[in-house]
Amino acid sequence: MPKFLKFICFLAIGLGLVWLVTHNLTEKEKNDIIASFEHANYWLVIPVIFVGIASHWYRAVRWKLLMEPLGYHPSTLNTFFAVMVGYLANLAVPRLGEVTRCGIVARYEKIPVDKLVGTMIAERAVDLLLLILLMVVTVFIQIDIVGVFFTDHIWIPLQNKLGAAGGSRGWILAGIAIVLVFLGIIVFRLISRSKIGIVIRALAKGVWEGILSIGKMEKKGWFIFYSLLIWVLYFTMMYIGFYCMEETSNLGIKAALAVLGFGSIGMIVTQGGIGAYQILVQQTLVLYGVEATTGYAFGWIVWLAQTLLVIVVGLGSLIALPLINRDIKATPEHS
Repeated sequence: MPKFLKFICFLAIGLGLVWLVTHNLTEKEKNDIIASFEHANYWLVIPVIFVGIASHWYRAVRWKLLMEPLGYHPSTLNTFFAVMVGYLANLAVPRLGEVTRCGIVARYEKIPVDKLVGTMIAERAVDLLLLILLMVVTVFIQIDIVGVFFTDHIWIPLQNKLGAAGGSRGWILAGIAIVLVFLGIIVFRLISRSKIGIVIRALAKGVWEGILSIGKMEKKGWFIFYSLLIWVLYFTMMYIGFYCMEETSNLGIKAALAVLGFGSIGMIVTQGGIGAYQILVQQTLVLYGVEATTGYAFGWIVWLAQTLLVIVVGLGSLIALPLINRDIKATPEHS
């Protein structure tokens, strides 16, 4: 019964997200999306789905490499299912997925959660570095097109936000930060010898061990290869997606790099990328001569395809996990 209720809960979340996105659209936006869907080449959705699943599979394989230095060798299938359920949970609550996937692997593979959290942090740090590298390369090779967009829509607004924190407001924030640091030190000293303090230190140690696992790997070459492969697959999904619409079918590799880079930023800044992803994709495609309404519709098509993939495969993973682990007592190992 608890597993059935969990399935219903996640199904309701997935359907609720679909409603949340569609009911706020204007009539023009709805008509653009409907027209784009009507004229899209749906046969190309099949390879896009397989490429997307492959990217998630290799993410699970790469995550396993971070667990090996800690002495654990989980099932690739369990790790993949955990990654997909994590993506599903992220659609409901931002960053919940990271905790969820660590909890699933801990539950079925008997790996301490704190160490898994450390490996997850290391993995996310690598992805962030690769995203930054992607943005640098994209801007550098298209300085005349993308450079202006990056400056006007990202760099200048960021500078303005930082500048707004100057003056008296900046000093007030700095003072609050200093006070919080001192209070944190005092509280830490007070509880460091208590039971709570011991638990917190053990947790922090486990997380730190997980982070350091990236430097202890024997298969560093494979880790780098899988990291690059994941982003190559992301790029491939975007490039194939261009051919789904006639208006974007003439765009090339440079445009795909730009849409992937700026779209990835949109996926980070809002929950599930809702709103921000579509706008950034739209504005990026405008730089390459695509009409604004078409670019906005394309952003929604790509986002919906990715989201539906996560919902379907995530729910399937949620169902499959207890089935393939019937003989395993689902109790997490304590660190």
